Amino acid sequence: MKDNSLSKQLDKASAQLKRLSDRASEAEANANAKNAKDKAALKQRVDAAEADAKKASDDLKASANKAKDETTQWWGQVQDNWKSHIAKVRKHAAQAKANMKADQAEMRAELAEDNAAAAVDFAYAAIEEAEYQVLNAAMARVDAEDAKSAT
Repeated sequence: MKDNSLSKQLDKASAQLKRLSDRASEAEANANAKNAKDKAALKQRVDAAEADAKKASDDLKASANKAKDETTQWWGQVQDNWKSHIAKVRKHAAQAKANMKADQAEMRAELAEDNAAAAVDFAYAAIEEAEYQVLNAAMARVDAEDAKSAT
């Protein structure tokens, strides 16, 4: 039988949030690479970040597909929408890069910066929602344990 104790659930959520925090710190360190003068090294980081983002997206989708509950499927739909948006942004960026001149390069850089800021804002909102969901799950577990002890 699955251990649904409040302590186990909070430990699991805490570990997930710690993983998220560690990943955010790593992303912050990589963002500081923008000051790098070595274009090849920066390109390598961009390619690695793109591959990591795709793998994380694919893993999340696979996890959502395995789940049968409505909430998890809803999160899967959010992921699909986000993935579609990112694909469009990347396609547009690739097309723009292929046809750019100096003034276009400046506009492309500004658009890329705006997209980066929007992605960070989205991630921040997702973290806020994750915190709420963790605490709400803890409250639901307490309510379930209270209901068991009342009978």
